[in-house]
Amino acid sequence: MRVEATHRVRLVFTLFDADGNGVLEADDFELMASRVVEAALDSDDAAKEAMMAAFRRYWSTLRAELDADGDGRITYGEYAACVLSPERFDLTISEFAESLAALGDPDGDGLIERPLFMALMTAIGFGRPNIDALFDAFEPSDADQVEVATWVTGIKDYYSPDKAGIPGDHLVGSAEV
Repeated sequence: MRVEATHRVRLVFTLFDADGNGVLEADDFELMASRVVEAALDSDDAAKEAMMAAFRRYWSTLRAELDADGDGRITYGEYAACVLSPERFDLTISEFAESLAALGDPDGDGLIERPLFMALMTAIGFGRPNIDALFDAFEPSDADQVEVATWVTGIKDYYSPDKAGIPGDHLVGSAEV
């Protein structure tokens, strides 16, 4: 696993630990899902429900794959050991990526505008300078929009253990990646 992927894993674990108690639990994913859905004011109920389902699947996959002691809690050690295993998480990450990007495109035109992208990423917990740097790395159009497919690919790349120098690296540390 590349060092960049390790940094991405640490950040995601911290963000998913929505209640800040140092472990991941089902309630963390419900809380995070609620925050993200609330930020998607113009999205329809189907897109919001798909996002909620994607967060629930993410949790159930983590629990099934990583909860070694069966206590319903995922420690950082359990998480870091396996989460970047594409063969175990590809379908879950794909569902998550597509659901999140769909929330960012409530009008269905295939484009995500910066304000909604910012709102969704802020709801997840990323810092504004890092979100702006990520959006810019996606090379927005003159109308300050990125393609849904670009964001989906960016999310999938974020979870790839062999990737470095990707747009998602802007979310880790300073925004000057």
